[in-house]
Amino acid sequence: MHDRIVKAAVELVNVSVTFNEGTSNEVRALENVNLRIEPGEYLSIIGPNGAGKTTLINVLAGVVLPASGTVLLNQSDVTRLSTHKRAKWIGRVFQDPKDGTAATFTLRENLALAALRGKPRSPFRYAFHHRDLDMARQMLKDYGSEIGARFTVDVGLLSGGQRQLLALIMAVLARPLLLLLDEHVAALDPHMADQVMRKTDELVREHRLTSVMVTHNMRMAARYGDRLLIMNHGRIVKDFGRHDKAALDEDTLVEEFRRIVANEVTDRLLGA
Repeated sequence: MHDRIVKAAVELVNVSVTFNEGTSNEVRALENVNLRIEPGEYLSIIGPNGAGKTTLINVLAGVVLPASGTVLLNQSDVTRLSTHKRAKWIGRVFQDPKDGTAATFTLRENLALAALRGKPRSPFRYAFHHRDLDMARQMLKDYGSEIGARFTVDVGLLSGGQRQLLALIMAVLARPLLLLLDEHVAALDPHMADQVMRKTDELVREHRLTSVMVTHNMRMAARYGDRLLIMNHGRIVKDFGRHDKAALDEDTLVEEFRRIVANEVTDRLLGA
C-alpha cells in the first residue's frame, strides 16, 4: 500500500527577494527559500533583525512579490497575485493593534467587515448573520476583558490588548486558508501578551488553521507551534520538526539560536 500523499497548504519554491537591487544599498532579504507547510500546521519563525522573517510573511501575504521563485497556496500559483486578490484566503494580525481594526467603526461593524473578507461588497452592507455573531461572542470570551459585551462601542475606545484580541478574532472569523501572525503580541504588556497568545493557540487548534507566526520572544517560540524555523541572512538555517519542537524548551532554544547565529556570522566573515 502506498503512503497517502499530503498536499501542502503552503509552499515556497526557490523564492528570492532583493531590495534596492544594483545599488549600494542592495539587500538580499530572501535567498532561494524553500518551505513546505502542511494543512493545519502551526509554524513559528524566529531570527535576528534583518533575517528575512517579515519579508517571508509579506511574500505569503502578497505585499512583496519575489524576484524569482514560486508561491503556492493549496497548490494554486499565487506568486503574482496582489494582497487584495489573496484576501479571501489569508488572515493577518499585525504587530500594531491599530493596523488590523477600524477605529471609528464599532466592534460589531469590524467583525462584519471580517466576515465579508474576500466576498462581493457592492452595494456594501454590514451583513452579519446570527451564526457569525454567536461564534464571535464565543471567541471573545477572553479572560475577563469584557469586550464581548461592547459590540456597539467604537473600537478606538478599546485598550491595545482588547483591540489586538479583536484583530485576532477578525482574522480567524472568515476561516482563512492561511493565518499570518506578524509579531502580533510584541506591542502588548506581558500579561496581555500571554492572554492573546493563549487565545491564539486555542483558536488555531480549535479551527485547525494553517498558521505562520513570526516572533522575537524565545519563550513563546519554544512554547507555541508544531514546528519552529530559525532564519538568518534571508535563509532558513534550522528547522525543528514536530518531534524536535515538542522536546524544545526556552533555554535550549536560546543556546541553539546563539550558536547558529554566531556560526553564520563566522562563516560569512571567512567567506564560507
